[in-house]
Amino acid sequence: MKELPIGIQTFRDIIEGNYYYVDKTPFILKLAKGKYYFLSRLRRFGKSLFLDTIKEAFSGNKELFKGLYIYDKWDWNKKHPVIKIDFTEGNIRTSEDLKIKLTEMFISLQREFNVEITFQTFSGKLGELIYSLYKKYNQQVVVLVDEYDKPILDAIENIEHAKENREILKDLYSALKKSDPYIKLAFLTGVSRFSKVSIFSGLNQLNDITLRPKFATICGYTQTDLETVFADKIKDFDKEEVRKWYNGYSWLGEKVYNPFDILLLFNKKIFRPYWFETGTPTFLIKLFKQNKYYLPKVENLKVGEDLLSNLDIDNIRPENLLFQTGYLTIKDVIEEPTERIYILSYPNFEVKKSFNSYFLTNLIPDSTVKTETDVSIKSALKDNQIEKLKNILHRFFASIPYDWYRKNDLESEGFYASIIYALFSGAGFETVAEDTTNKGRIDLTIIYNNKVYIIEFKVVEDQPEKTALKQIEEKKYYKKYLGKYEKVYLIGIEFSKKDRNIVDFQWKVIGKRLEEFIRKLKKTDVRLVNNFMEGVPKIKKSFFSKSRLIGETVPRIKKLLLKIKTDRINKNT
Repeated sequence: MKELPIGIQTFRDIIEGNYYYVDKTPFILKLAKGKYYFLSRLRRFGKSLFLDTIKEAFSGNKELFKGLYIYDKWDWNKKHPVIKIDFTEGNIRTSEDLKIKLTEMFISLQREFNVEITFQTFSGKLGELIYSLYKKYNQQVVVLVDEYDKPILDAIENIEHAKENREILKDLYSALKKSDPYIKLAFLTGVSRFSKVSIFSGLNQLNDITLRPKFATICGYTQTDLETVFADKIKDFDKEEVRKWYNGYSWLGEKVYNPFDILLLFNKKIFRPYWFETGTPTFLIKLFKQNKYYLPKVENLKVGEDLLSNLDIDNIRPENLLFQTGYLTIKDVIEEPTERIYILSYPNFEVKKSFNSYFLTNLIPDSTVKTETDVSIKSALKDNQIEKLKNILHRFFASIPYDWYRKNDLESEGFYASIIYALFSGAGFETVAEDTTNKGRIDLTIIYNNKVYIIEFKVVEDQPEKTALKQIEEKKYYKKYLGKYEKVYLIGIEFSKKDRNIVDFQWKVIGKRLEEFIRKLKKTDVRLVNNFMEGVPKIKKSFFSKSRLIGETVPRIKKLLLKIKTDRINKNT
């Protein structure tokens, strides 16, 4: 029986240990047609294992690949020396940390290949090592770099340290251009996509395959992988639930699952945010606060190709980091005459729920407040107690420290909308931010238990103006949901700049599915129609109850009933 390769990033260990393995060797054949490649993928997504697989292939270890796609398509007689530069371990926060790391790395490489390195600069050391191996083995050298950017990202909260590390790496990687005649393949992977100018100056032939459709599934598991390689595991789960939680990562090709999540799900047999829990977006949340970022915007973010492709230390944009670190993925692409626009969104339920929950955890000192609020909101909506929602939200805003209010823009609806959006999304509700209708955009839509909640936010100076609910009614935002859900709730919330909390909370419900109700109503008899018209609530609960006859639905039903009654009287006469 095969084992799950949790935490194993060595190809030989997986093959010889009889672990599950998703065959990624077709991509090695594709890479062998070129020379210099770069790939950006989020952390814990299989990059290190793939690099080790490349290493074994170019080392000519044929026996490890038996039964895999590459086995009878590769020239195993050619064995290339492989240099692997690995930054995955440890924290490299300063230039001194990086210099020590590189010094130790080159000492280890000298021992591995039994060669001597005499050059002093790091670019000199790498160039000398490449040339020495070329002469020793009479074969071109393969250079693999795992997490090429980690020394920069480790220091990202101190820009000066990050810049110093960038310059050291820039010097190191410059050796690749000078060593071109002696290189068979150079493959660099990392999380971020720093511009070629800032890191790979002179290496113009570097082929960035991050957004190449034919390499979209080079890391991660496809749906087919789950249903074939893991067929005996996936059968124990609801496939749609697995897809909802962990699928959705897209790089302009087939969507893939997060392999870290899938392996732990199969092992522990419970849905949890496994990937998110291994590293929290602390720096991103700081950027959000500094830039007063409108959080609901993240759900449907439009960015240009330049912003998506290049991370600039001197001007770090939250949108760029969100995508490159895996909290957002490509949902759609708009082809304009002069440029390509990318639509970004959360890849799946795990990331959306966890990211918003973490945002609030950093907002409220007492984590129990958020948990209690989550439970209270779910209870209120489940029991249709909308009035309770007002008190729940009021208590939550009252728990936000005054200092946090002082540092933020209370003039904006975005501040309050961001918090409520994060509350509902972090609690696991289906939310739609800036929900588009033919009359405008709804600030926030929540879908839960076959009901829809349409919310409009307003900020007033002091006293309530009662305009939020009025706007929903006047623009008829609810029309797009009528007939699709059991009830549609309209909620208008006004916040006071002075009180820093809710000063007005109005709501209204639009009723049951009219189409279904009308269909059943037409089957009733005149006696029941008479009872309703006379105000006697005797109509059967199976299709009708007074509690559902609220708002503008009532006059429409009365009019219909009168017509049914008249038509049947005329028919009988």
